[in-house]
Amino acid sequence: MKFTIRQIADLINGKVEGDDTLEINQFYKIEEGKEGGISFLANPKYENFIYETDSSAVIVADSFAPQKSIKSSLIKVKDPYASFTLLLGEYEKLIKARKSGIEEPVYIAKDFKAAQDIYIGAFTSISSGVKVGKGCQIHSQVRIEENVQIGDNCVIHSGVKILKDTVIGDNCVIHAGAVIGCDGFGFAPQADGTYDTIPQLGNVTVGNNVSIGANSTIDRATMGSTVISDGVKIDNLVQIAHNVTIGKNTVIAAQTGVAGSTKIGAGCVVGGQVGFVGHIEIADGTKIGAQTGVNSSIKEKGTSIAGTPHDSLKRHLKSQVYLRKLPEIIRDIEAKTAE
Repeated sequence: MKFTIRQIADLINGKVEGDDTLEINQFYKIEEGKEGGISFLANPKYENFIYETDSSAVIVADSFAPQKSIKSSLIKVKDPYASFTLLLGEYEKLIKARKSGIEEPVYIAKDFKAAQDIYIGAFTSISSGVKVGKGCQIHSQVRIEENVQIGDNCVIHSGVKILKDTVIGDNCVIHAGAVIGCDGFGFAPQADGTYDTIPQLGNVTVGNNVSIGANSTIDRATMGSTVISDGVKIDNLVQIAHNVTIGKNTVIAAQTGVAGSTKIGAGCVVGGQVGFVGHIEIADGTKIGAQTGVNSSIKEKGTSIAGTPHDSLKRHLKSQVYLRKLPEIIRDIEAKTAE
């Protein structure tokens, strides 16, 4: 599909500087731009590429002032990253074919009633008591167990397993291979050194507008619910244990593990490979660096932490400077001791 720069600018409420009649047919990173493509510049460290790119158009901030000549037409907006994201979303709607109907073969329980405008892919299994809202896209080889409830306009990608009693809100996306509602890791040690399994009788509840990444797992609660609140975004390969609560609009990057009964607040940002011990509370707005080991509660809102065990970001960065200088410090101490 082709669109003029003027059409794109009108969509994202931007002001054009340059030729607005040129046609755009592809998206490119600014450093890889080609004629007929559109790119964006949001991070100043990439500014040098705007003077070299062959993209026909570049989305930039209102305040951007070129330091030298640019071949591309500019579309000036308040927030280049948000505008480019909007543009990608609108383009995806145009090119992505929306499926409908029920493919064969599938297994669907007799009491299941298909909602309006629903799609169910081949080799999917839907058990008794399941409710799925209108406009949902359930792709191939999905397993939905007893009494699961799924809201409107959800997309469940291939190979997802949604186990019994799980509740999912509206406009959620669950990516391939994710498992929602598996048993929590609950075992009681016995006097003879063995472990008895503790029944996991609760469920998982997922709010609206949640994204769950590929091959992530969210365990059902021992009792009550494991809660993923509205707007949460979970990356691939994330483990959420039983009775965890994730607050609204928190984002969690890949390979993070959250142990049982931990409560993470709203608006938190969690880097990749972060590990949380169980039974702690993380305040709203906490920012956690990659590979941090969080071993106690964070009580102050808006805190930034890093390191293992975790520390304030400022102290952690300062300690890293000292650590790199440690061999030099030791040599100085040994030299002075020798004197």
